[in-house]
Amino acid sequence: MLIDAHNHPNWHGFNAEKILQNMDEQGIDQMWLFSWEAPEDEYSASYHKVLPPTGTGIPLEDVIQVGRVAPDRFVLGYMPHPKRPDAIDRLKAAVEIHGIRVASELKVRVLFDDPDAIRLYRVCGELGLPITIHLDYPIDHGRGEYPRPNYWYGGSIEAFERAIVACPETVFIGHAPGFWAHISGDGLFDKEFYPKGPIEPGGRVPEILQQYDNLYADLSAGSALTAISRDQEFGRQFLIEFQDKLLFGRDYFDTRLMDYLQSLDLPQEALDQITYKNAFKLLGEDAS
Repeated sequence: MLIDAHNHPNWHGFNAEKILQNMDEQGIDQMWLFSWEAPEDEYSASYHKVLPPTGTGIPLEDVIQVGRVAPDRFVLGYMPHPKRPDAIDRLKAAVEIHGIRVASELKVRVLFDDPDAIRLYRVCGELGLPITIHLDYPIDHGRGEYPRPNYWYGGSIEAFERAIVACPETVFIGHAPGFWAHISGDGLFDKEFYPKGPIEPGGRVPEILQQYDNLYADLSAGSALTAISRDQEFGRQFLIEFQDKLLFGRDYFDTRLMDYLQSLDLPQEALDQITYKNAFKLLGEDAS
């Protein structure tokens, strides 16, 4: 069994047909399919290279359209922008009408512990919806000042931790460069998108994964793969230690993560936990 617990519709040109073909080729049984609700003033123009240029982000309509093609293969995700005054109503309607099961992806230029966001997270907890968050620090992209010199999302690991504490009944799933840079205590999290080199003690990610029962993390994208492969001995031990807290995900359509996991000769139980059992657990399903 293999579950991709982080991906998107129409991302990099992958429509329903291409996604299903890709899943079959790589032996992926099920995919969590996420929206991304982002207003124009929070959206980097660079995303028009990898998403349809007709709007911003990934609308719920795209998730529904792809999901209905093979409802047994897709778990649908949607998270409204926390600053929408009707965010909670929209989320509840998406659950009741369209069967949304995860509140993802939360990628907004709002501090994680903003009061409106906290109110929305608590509703996610009541509805049993895990939230996949995206953390980026304001690191300049090097393309000048227009339209912005950088694009931060979520604020900081401290703001994220305050949200985790404030919403103990809500499950959060950490993701993205700003989150995974905290695997090490080297202090590079706000200086480099993808820090490399040996892991130094004091990383916040291991600490908060140990500390909070309602925190998980997904291994999708280059950010997680860089984090677990920059120091192979540490990364392998990290995967074994936190096997009950990690989810396989790609955030793309390649085999890089699976290739790397297979190269580590992980215990089968750890691999099973990461590749499907934890995803089943978060959805309240039996993984036996």
